[in-house]
Amino acid sequence: MNQKISAIIPTFNEEIHIEEAIKTVSFADEIIVIDSYSSDKTVELIKKHDVRLIQRKFDDFSSQKNFAIEKAKHDWIYILDADERVSEELQREILETLKNPNDFAGFNIFRTFYYLDKKVRFSGWKNDKVIRLFKKSKCKYNGKLVHERIEFEGKIGVLKNKIKHFSYRDKEHYTNKLDQYAKLQSDSLFLKNKKPYIYLLLLKPPARFITQYFWKLGILDGKSGFLLSMMHSKGVYKRYAYLKDLYKQQSK
Repeated sequence: MNQKISAIIPTFNEEIHIEEAIKTVSFADEIIVIDSYSSDKTVELIKKHDVRLIQRKFDDFSSQKNFAIEKAKHDWIYILDADERVSEELQREILETLKNPNDFAGFNIFRTFYYLDKKVRFSGWKNDKVIRLFKKSKCKYNGKLVHERIEFEGKIGVLKNKIKHFSYRDKEHYTNKLDQYAKLQSDSLFLKNKKPYIYLLLLKPPARFITQYFWKLGILDGKSGFLLSMMHSKGVYKRYAYLKDLYKQQSK
């Protein structure tokens, strides 16, 4: 028996990606786009397609996704970030798997990361996998701000085919996104009363570079591996710099 699927795409200013994202989940029985009031042409482009548009003010990633999941008609959910693509092979595997999902609550799917349209084989993304296909009756997102995760009841399987992840268009876009994450992470640390000690600003950034470039073999990704390691190191520095600013504002 074929299980029906609701595909959910969270968006904010994704005019470059959104139409391809919608096409890549055309195998689903329902497509929901939950938009955080985009200021570019994202909504205009969404309305050209036979999808369900929900607009909701962004508070955190978990709440945004859970809200859309609750609105979905079907129990099986596929979550797609707008910068991801589902290959035809993965589409077929998903449909075939759901003919007989056994007692699995969801499935992990590996991702192939691309930077400047070049495949990144190492740099921390070699074993990158995420739960993207799951039953809403068994799974729920949890975790505020950054690093939301899925809590689940039951077993989680793994699919063979991979998602293509075109997360960053260029160096500027990547830097801006890391800056956004740094702000969210600093907010999270502030709420946990974590202090911006000077040694964190001095030691954490180079430690991140060394880990990503050497330990996680970013060096084997050539120029891309070096740039990614440098930018992530800078992102860590900004996280603690923003945290320091939050404490300064509090003391005023």
